[in-house]
Amino acid sequence: MNKKIILLFGPTASGKSKLAIDIANKHNGEILNADSMQVYKEIKILSSRPDKNKIKHHFYGFISAKKNFSVGEWYKLASKEIKKIQKRKKVPIIVGGTGLYFRALTEGLVQIPKVKKLDFSHLIPSERYLMVNQYHKKNPKIFEGINRNDIQRVSRAISVYEGTGLTLKEWQNKENKKYFKSKDFIKLCLSPPKKDLENKIKKRFNQMLKKGALQEVRKYKKIFLEHASHISANSIIGIYEIGLYQKKSINIKELKERVLIKTRQYAKRQYTWQRGQMKDWNVFGDINYLDLRKKILSYLSKT
Repeated sequence: MNKKIILLFGPTASGKSKLAIDIANKHNGEILNADSMQVYKEIKILSSRPDKNKIKHHFYGFISAKKNFSVGEWYKLASKEIKKIQKRKKVPIIVGGTGLYFRALTEGLVQIPKVKKLDFSHLIPSERYLMVNQYHKKNPKIFEGINRNDIQRVSRAISVYEGTGLTLKEWQNKENKKYFKSKDFIKLCLSPPKKDLENKIKKRFNQMLKKGALQEVRKYKKIFLEHASHISANSIIGIYEIGLYQKKSINIKELKERVLIKTRQYAKRQYTWQRGQMKDWNVFGDINYLDLRKKILSYLSKT
């Protein structure tokens, strides 16, 4: 057990952060962030970044939203930090909901050459649709494995294709650089019932508003101009919707409804990722937190 790396994946609002702390307390661990939106300094409340705790946390709120931060950069940093944690005779606990981070860690990541970054996030929906169709006709496999509504990933796929002549999938199929072996990991996945998760999402957003999410977005928008749509942190759910509310374009009820819909859609993508990419993971679907905690701690003590 002491030599293993614990991976904890789950959809948004499933209670991963709290559970990771309980695991760390029980197994002398340190927590490492695997959520692509919790890396940014400027957005703590809306990204659900954990509060400071006596357990050591790594890679939370450590870079500015002004900077681009790729899966490859996370992979290099995370791999080095995991080895440092192990040298300290601690257990690394990797927790988050970004499937690409976990895949990089478990399967390795190919080194794609540096290419000119193209950004299509400024396009309106109809223009995006035409542009995506145009590239799809050029190469039907260019967006394979990519959600076409995710303009950041679409832009990345086009950048790589234009710069190298190969699709992202073709690069991913090349021999990957791996720092760890499959036997190094204990893979845990939370998969609560969708209705239960939806209730947690509603409750959590209400708590975010009480904690100061409106003020956080107002401050964020002062730092980053709204037209700077290429900033990755802008895709954090709630920033755009709160902006509409602050402009009086929508009321508080509409704000909550829009955030719920977007968060539910995001959770659906995470469930889909889990079903397709994490077939060998140990899945836990308990609704009650104490039952979930007991079951996972018991499983870990026997592993």
